[in-house]
Amino acid sequence: MAMEHSMQSSTIVDVLEKVLDKGVVIAGDITVGIADVELLTIKIRLIVASVDKAKEIGMDWWENDPYLSSKAADNSTRALQAENKQLQERLESLEKKLDENRLKSTNQPT
Repeated sequence: MAMEHSMQSSTIVDVLEKVLDKGVVIAGDITVGIADVELLTIKIRLIVASVDKAKEIGMDWWENDPYLSSKAADNSTRALQAENKQLQERLESLEKKLDENRLKSTNQPT
């Protein structure tokens, strides 16, 4: 009986290894409607693969998600800081032009 169990577990491991190596895609759509009027559509896409296989096929979204990767969070923070600096410089430039226009309009004789 013990031999049978170990052969079964090695078969499961082999199947899991093949699935992770090659990948499996499951796709489906669920549509809810009344009287031929579509009310709701749910698209379901599931891929089961190893991380290496997922990267190989271009699925690396978890590396860019700040909730899942500290590296992505750092990149996001840097991008926000750069954008903030750019907006502050733009605001200062606009305020300077506004002040110059005010000075010109108050110095002009009426």
